[in-house]
Parts: sequence; C-alpha cells; structure tokens
Amino acid sequence: MLDKVKSLISEVENAVAKTEEEVENFRLRFIGRNNIINDLFEDFKQVPGDQKRELGPELNKLKNLAQSKLKELSSSIGTGRKSSGDVDVTLPGAYGTEGSIHPISQVRSRIIEIFERQGFNVEDGPEVDNDWNNFTALNFPENHPAREMQDTYFIEKNPDILLRTHTSNVQVRLMNKKKPPIRSIMPGRVYRNEAISARAHCFFHQVEGLVVGENISFKDLKNTLYHFSKEMFGKDTKIRLRPSYFPFTEPSAEIDISCFICGGEGCKICKQTGWVEIAGSGMVDPNVLEYCGIDSTMYSGFAFGMGIERVTMLKYQLDDLRLFSENDIRFLKQF
Repeated sequence: MLDKVKSLISEVENAVAKTEEEVENFRLRFIGRNNIINDLFEDFKQVPGDQKRELGPELNKLKNLAQSKLKELSSSIGTGRKSSGDVDVTLPGAYGTEGSIHPISQVRSRIIEIFERQGFNVEDGPEVDNDWNNFTALNFPENHPAREMQDTYFIEKNPDILLRTHTSNVQVRLMNKKKPPIRSIMPGRVYRNEAISARAHCFFHQVEGLVVGENISFKDLKNTLYHFSKEMFGKDTKIRLRPSYFPFTEPSAEIDISCFICGGEGCKICKQTGWVEIAGSGMVDPNVLEYCGIDSTMYSGFAFGMGIERVTMLKYQLDDLRLFSENDIRFLKQF
C-alpha cells in the first residue's frame, strides 16, 4: 500500500492540464466525492498498527498535495472557482436544521383540544376592530375609568378604530350574528400599549370562552374551568375563585389553581402562596346581552379569558415573556 501511495504522489506532482476537462478529470480522481484518496483512507483502517506510523504521513502528504495541485492547475488555465455562483454538484448536500412547533402554538392547540371535548367550537375575528365591539358593547361606557385598565393602540386617522385589547370583540360579533345557545372559545392575538418586560408585552395571545343559554349558572362556569385545569395541569390540580371586577361580567372572579410545581407547599412559581392565577371569569353582565340583542330575562351566560403565554410559562416553568417573540433558536429548539 505504501508503494501505491508513493506512486500516486509522483502522479500528482507530475500532473499537467491543458484544458478544463483535464482539470475536472484530475479533480474527480483526487478531490471529488468518490476519489481514490478516500478509498486509501478506508484501507488504512485495516493496516497493522506498526505500519500506520510510516503510512499515515504519506497519505496526508498525498491529500494536501492533491488539493494544492488542483489550485495550481485551475489557475494555469483560468478555471479557478472565483464566482459564488459556481456549485460543486459532487459535494454532499447541505441540510438545514429541522424546525419545531412554537411553544405558544403547542399550548394553543392543547387548550383548543380540551375545550372542544367539552362541546366548544372555535370562533375567530378581526384584530383591528371598532370601539363598539371592543369596549362599548362590553359595558365600557365612554370615558369610564374601566377603559384605563387596558392601554389601547388607536388608529391615528380614525380614533374609533383600534387594535383589539382582548378577544372579547369576537364574543360581541358572535352574539350579534348568532342566537343562543352559544358555546364557543376565541383564541387569538391581542395588543396593549405596555412597556415590554419579562412579565408584559405589547402583544400577546388570549383564549376567551363564552357560553350563553337558558339556566346557565356560576356552577357551570366553575365545572368548566375545573375540568380544563385538570386536563392541562394534572389530575391533582385544585381550583379556587377569588372575587374580582370586570365591566362585562357580574359577579366576576379570578381563577387560581393549586401550584403543580410544589404541590401547594410554596415555591418561586407561586410566590410561596401555593396558588397561581390562570384566568379571569364571571357571569355575563345582562347589559352586554342586551347590547347584543339577546333577551337577558330569558338567557344567561358565563365568560372567561386567559393568556396563552401565561399558561405556557406555567406549563414549562419559564420566567421571561420575551422569549416567545425573540426567535432565539436555542430556546425554540427545546420544544
């Protein structure tokens, strides 16, 4: 084998080329994908150990010499690969890294799956809407302080048009076009004029739910969210309801779940309380039903809303909201 290598070294040293075809033949023989030097390196693996010390340097010499000679031959007849458009079709293909489903999309799909099994259908609506659908029909009177709960992006040329601050605008549109019974969820992106930080962003994702029908009670609301919490966070999850205020529901409640990280003992996720907040909810205010043309003496309903980022952060124990929108491949490839 050593004699063969030395013979090839001599062949490379004495190689000449007068045409591009001859240069290409040299490249295919010594540099191309299935070149003779690669075969020698494969055979080298079977060489006895005492011979490798002498044979190894000669093989490396042959490889380096062939690469240098190819450059020399190419330059001598002006075939050097100077254009970035030249492609060596004999080289192995370049394969990109496979992507993964974004964690927000994963959790959104899981939330939809859970509620669909409870009989909810999925509704969608515009992200740019008018003041009536986003505020007034939801019992936010003009100049009412409750509007200050949500810093809004208004369209400069038309102050009546805005980027929705919640997906409740889809609830209003749904109640205006469809009469009870209604049982729907509304996932989507929403916008608020807030400073970006680890706990807040100017855009995020929500999923809201609406049930309207005859004899709908607060117990129905509690059972719905109880089932969702167990499906999403585990069968041992408990929930509690704390009185709260929302203009479009009365009575209103914040929904907490028992911390599934520490089992209620107290940790940094639940801020040592044993509970974490996941949603706001309540019975639909009769005024909202009337605004949408539904007889509040005949029908009642409940509504709830939760941030998908919030649920995702809890599920994966994340502490920075900005990670979801920075497109850092090191973060995203974990999912």
